[in-house]
Amino acid sequence: MITIDINPVAFAIGSITVRWYGIMVALAILTVVLWTAWQVRKGANVSYDTVFTVALVGIPSGVVFARLLHVIDRWEYYGQNPIEIIGGGGLTAYGAVLGTTLGIWIYSRFSKLQFAYLADVIAPGIILAQAVGRVGCLLNGCCYGIETLLPWRIVYAHPNSLCPIGMATHPTMVYEIIWNLIVFGVLVKLKGRLKPDGSLYLTYLSLYSVWRLGTDFLREGTSFLFGLHQAQAIAAIVLGIAVPLFIMRIRWVTTESKVGPEDD
Repeated sequence: MITIDINPVAFAIGSITVRWYGIMVALAILTVVLWTAWQVRKGANVSYDTVFTVALVGIPSGVVFARLLHVIDRWEYYGQNPIEIIGGGGLTAYGAVLGTTLGIWIYSRFSKLQFAYLADVIAPGIILAQAVGRVGCLLNGCCYGIETLLPWRIVYAHPNSLCPIGMATHPTMVYEIIWNLIVFGVLVKLKGRLKPDGSLYLTYLSLYSVWRLGTDFLREGTSFLFGLHQAQAIAAIVLGIAVPLFIMRIRWVTTESKVGPEDD
């Protein structure tokens, strides 16, 4: 059994408390930006100005959508406490990913941005950032698993933890950190070997969705649709779209791929 007695609150400034969760989310966002900038330096056909602009568009849209899905999922609480709807205390990983994707895609419709090419460039950075973000969940005590007697169960002991004190649970955050790092390795290995543009991003969406659909049965959560959690319902929808698209479009590149975006 592993006991976590870390204070989820990193520090306080007056009445404002800053939790480790918020710090790790900020680091996760920074991870995506730095990954993309590194790919530009390595030769990706994207300018630094584009990276900056996409960040300005994607980050706010991702945060707003992440908060929106969280509020919808917990509407029984927020419906009774509407003043708390505006805030960053609860975010969803799917909301961040889908909101960012939607915001950048809309921007691409009004610019010369090659969305599918950029999505492939960013994809490994996204799953790496999700691993970083889950460290915040681990320290925060949120997204905890169902009770278990397994030897690697975790118990939270600090009163500021969001997990019930003393309850032995599946370390679902650790499970996801490990999975995300595995997917990161797979995406890096496949980078440049899948065509047309957008195929690597579809691979990322599919692998993450398979994970959430299956492992959320080990997580505490509210029933959203047909007994599934909100993330599971979204995962099923994403898989229903991403997998057929991937199968219809995929081409395996055996020779050195082009550096620039591909028209499709």
